[in-house]
Amino acid sequence: MELTYYSDYAVRLVNTEEPARNKDTLTSVEAIRDLFGPSMQAARRATESDVTRFRSVRGRLRAVFAAADTGDETQAVDLLNSLLLEFPVSPQISGHDFRDDDGRPKWHMHLADHPSNATAGYAAIAAMGLAFHLTEYGVDRLGLCQAAPCRNAYLDTSTNRSRRYCSDRCATRANVAAYRARKRLETERSQSTGLTAPKAQEASASGER
Repeated sequence: MELTYYSDYAVRLVNTEEPARNKDTLTSVEAIRDLFGPSMQAARRATESDVTRFRSVRGRLRAVFAAADTGDETQAVDLLNSLLLEFPVSPQISGHDFRDDDGRPKWHMHLADHPSNATAGYAAIAAMGLAFHLTEYGVDRLGLCQAAPCRNAYLDTSTNRSRRYCSDRCATRANVAAYRARKRLETERSQSTGLTAPKAQEASASGER
């Protein structure tokens, strides 16, 4: 079933907060409705009470990503299973949104939730989507951005499982920081030996020969 699409709901919710930067955009009913998107009927049920409930689910989803990021697969699965038990969904066949060239429904799998409130609806879809992504691609495909202090959640869909950052912007920032750190180290070494950076590199090369 092509239900891994729903895993993005988990990422969107987790990334409404940046703990290291003390930023939180999940502060209103409007913010909750933005997470659902314009086509989700469940967004209409959102109330002020959902803000606190959404934040609680967000913390639990972040814990799943954090466990996966540290390589603790069992913990990540256990945390996700607890969400699945608390917020169940029913897979159903749907065809009302898409039509082929002949006007016939394009049947596809859809996650139908039966929530008592907006939080339950969103949590059910996010948890199930993340579960499908985890079982389809592996726990190590869930991560937190390595470009401190970002730590945004991401889903690694690269062919060689090499993703480490949530965005190109963070990857560039991390690469620039690493380059500057190397340059500082070269400068410090040259100063400690009384050589300029180029001469220090030349001396190092001579020593290796």
